[in-house]
Amino acid sequence: VVDGGAGRAGAGTRRNVARPLGRRGALGAAASELLRKLDRVERHREVNRWGPGLHGLGRVWGASSALGSAADAAKAAGPGKFKMGGTGSKSEDQIITVAIEKATGAKFTYIPFKGGGDVAVQLVGNHIDSSVNNPIEAVAQWRANKLRALCVFDDTRMPYKEKITDTLSWNDVPTCKEAGVSTDYVMLRGIFMAPGVTQEQVDFYIELFKKVRATPEWKKFMADGAFNQTFMTGKEFNNWLTLNEVLHKQLMTEAGFLAK
Repeated sequence: VVDGGAGRAGAGTRRNVARPLGRRGALGAAASELLRKLDRVERHREVNRWGPGLHGLGRVWGASSALGSAADAAKAAGPGKFKMGGTGSKSEDQIITVAIEKATGAKFTYIPFKGGGDVAVQLVGNHIDSSVNNPIEAVAQWRANKLRALCVFDDTRMPYKEKITDTLSWNDVPTCKEAGVSTDYVMLRGIFMAPGVTQEQVDFYIELFKKVRATPEWKKFMADGAFNQTFMTGKEFNNWLTLNEVLHKQLMTEAGFLAK
């Protein structure tokens, strides 16, 4: 059993970890159970992290084909008139929306949906004006020229150069900073173990997930979803988590999401 909301990138990540393990008869059920137990960082001992890039994922700002750039989208956002869609309320997507507002002076009306698939459908149907989404959740609509990828919330462009549309690849999508919107955001995709485990147990799963990352299935999933493939363990991962905890607290405080 692997839990996760329908149409959400996290569920896809968990399934694509479990599949190669299950097909190889190597702890498929145990891996699925482990992946269900993602919880608060301070109650767990970190094992590793990968980022599916846009959200390490790097996330992407998308809009209808009528908008020319991320800067154009921000300028079009008159107070309360420009609707930004995303997954969940007071989640990563709304945090990113607040960060865009802070960077541009624009003001969006944020509309939450259950998952990225729903967000993409709402954008194509012109029920919202733009969205924050993972590449994999809107790639079909971009390929069909039903929406445009405006910018990616990462420090560097995505490395994937295979054409998605007739003329553009993910690598052609500028970073938001390149597009004139000075903000970035990388979403965590991590695996954690319960407190009290031994270093030997931690090392076992680190090696296991390294094997997963080397499989053809995983490599295809990463390429299809335009994921940021950063991999961290141990102190490096812990430092990354600590810095991002501070960042999230700051962003959520500024957005008024945290009780005073």
